[in-house]
Amino acid sequence: MADLEMQPITDDTSDGDRNTVLNYPNGSNDKSKLPLADSPFYDHRIESGFHQSTRTCCLKVRNAMLHNDWHKAGQYMASYFQAIEDTNVSVAQQHMEIIWKTGTDILHHLPNVTMENYNDFYEQMKLLGLNNYLLVSLEHSFHLMVNGQLEKARHQLSMAETWRHGRLSESQSQRVKLVQAYRSLLDYFTWCDKRENFSTAAALSTDEMAALDMETVYKKSTVNLKEILKNPGVWDPFILCYIEVSRALPCSDGTRASNMLEHYQQHDEISKILEDYAYDESFPPNPNAHVYLYRHLKKTGAPEKKLRRVLKVLHDLVPSHELMPEYFTLLLRSEKEEDLRKALDVSLLMLDYACWKINLATWKSLKAAIIKLKQQNVDNWKDVVGDSMASRRDWWPAFHFTHFHAKEDLTTDQALLKVKAWVCRLLFPDKVYIVEWLSLKKTLPQKEPLPQKEPLPQKEPLPQKEPLPQMEPLHLEKTLPLKKTLPLIETLPLKKKRILKKKQILKKHQQTSKAIP
Repeated sequence: MADLEMQPITDDTSDGDRNTVLNYPNGSNDKSKLPLADSPFYDHRIESGFHQSTRTCCLKVRNAMLHNDWHKAGQYMASYFQAIEDTNVSVAQQHMEIIWKTGTDILHHLPNVTMENYNDFYEQMKLLGLNNYLLVSLEHSFHLMVNGQLEKARHQLSMAETWRHGRLSESQSQRVKLVQAYRSLLDYFTWCDKRENFSTAAALSTDEMAALDMETVYKKSTVNLKEILKNPGVWDPFILCYIEVSRALPCSDGTRASNMLEHYQQHDEISKILEDYAYDESFPPNPNAHVYLYRHLKKTGAPEKKLRRVLKVLHDLVPSHELMPEYFTLLLRSEKEEDLRKALDVSLLMLDYACWKINLATWKSLKAAIIKLKQQNVDNWKDVVGDSMASRRDWWPAFHFTHFHAKEDLTTDQALLKVKAWVCRLLFPDKVYIVEWLSLKKTLPQKEPLPQKEPLPQKEPLPQKEPLPQMEPLHLEKTLPLKKTLPLIETLPLKKKRILKKKQILKKHQQTSKAIP
């Protein structure tokens, strides 16, 4: 591309067309007329000094933040506030969002920042960015909640709930609902704090003013929460606080109420709210909604048929959910053939997921489902099991029944190995590796003992040599008694010992020479 020469065409093109001819340096006569496209990165507008200084200041803030120089970033941000004076409203709004989000990040990293600094900054953002007033108020209330100032956070949300600016748009209405939800959540916390001041229901009944105050807070919270739950969406945190709360106040009958509605004995209201939250088609699919409903029905002693209906929907959404063993148990208790087949499918679907593949109870449930089908004299029970396994015959052996799995199960859980061996022998009788599962002793290949070496032939004993003839001792007439000389030698110094020893040897030699004729 560097060798191409760009020249404008002036012969047979109009002035409005911006065409060029590519002249190839190798002398080729091939010529192409190509229009020049406008560069997408080129701005035809003339940048004024105001825009140039604003852009430069924004780059300075970014570089300072990248280098973690938060003090310098704060100084540049103070100068960047001039960007909101742009005559273009949309551009000024973009600068406002940059100031809000970047300024909050800088405040979080600056040392020695007080709550007053945060409050002043958020109030300034509310006045400058009216379109983001609700979002800024939510963030301000979150910061107050984190620092334990629940009353101030509730006050901020109450002000934001009644705030209006111009014509209410769809986005603003959604934000108002979110503000109402969090304000109701704080009302619930207020109700919990008032309830904890009384250890028993009798103490609450004696104080009529406190009971009236609690009921007022309860009504304010429940009314808003019920209105919010009518809007399609995922409202799990608010449902948990409204329905399932761990803290409870003892009731007059000795039981403990786990939420506001139970405290006022409104169990039917709880069931209605949870059923609407779970089965309303306008709401997005939410497995947690069915979990909350199932736990409430189980707690209130609902019939098993109703429990199975709730868990059936949960099974369709999440086949590997932790409540599926309970769903299998409910299906296995039924005497209907349809429920038994469904129980078989539930256990097989659970084992399709890695989180259940080494669970002993899940494999036992599969074995129990097959045995129950056989005991109930279901026609062609083998065909029923084969139809359920038709889509799994290609990948289940590699997923569950390999030599590696056998070794792993033998070392970790031998009971699991036995159940899997039974299932494998029934589902895959034509597989060769089934032999490895039939016996625990044969699961791991035992090392063959090394062949014993033959003993080496014993060597014949060597012939013993004849003993040499002993020489007759010499007969000495006069010998020096050594026993008398040894103690004398031990008591003398080393040098004198040597001299004395030489004299004794010389004297002995002289005596020996005289004795021999």
